Amino acid sequence: MQKRLPLKIFVPIVYSVLLSSCDKDAQVTFYDKSLKNNKITCLSFIPKDNPLDKELTKLYNFNQNCPYRLELSYKSNIVCNSPYNAPQKAITEFPNAFITLEVKKGFSLEYSYYKDLTHKPTIDDLKDGFERLKKDILKN
Repeated sequence: MQKRLPLKIFVPIVYSVLLSSCDKDAQVTFYDKSLKNNKITCLSFIPKDNPLDKELTKLYNFNQNCPYRLELSYKSNIVCNSPYNAPQKAITEFPNAFITLEVKKGFSLEYSYYKDLTHKPTIDDLKDGFERLKKDILKN
């Protein structure tokens, strides 16, 4: 006969797993591990006609001849209808937006900054992400 966990122990365990599965911190990935020690000296960026792209051009002196290309993407008002997320959506602020900064060299992804958001991406979100990117991979 299999022993069951009492409900008063089981429920807190389930809620702690659900709450910890949605991290409020950014996810940073070094696809090119050498960037941790060999930081790059330039970035190129081709802005689109939107406020965040225009703001990004104010944060850094981009060099269009640089082989490292920065790509900014973001989205808001994302709706997730998965029943697996129902408990988490009911007890927490569930993300409905994201912002991503990716550095590519040719077709190769070198570095990525990704953050889930509970609001439409703002200039402050962009600044936070770009500051992290600069600290991680750009020479001063």
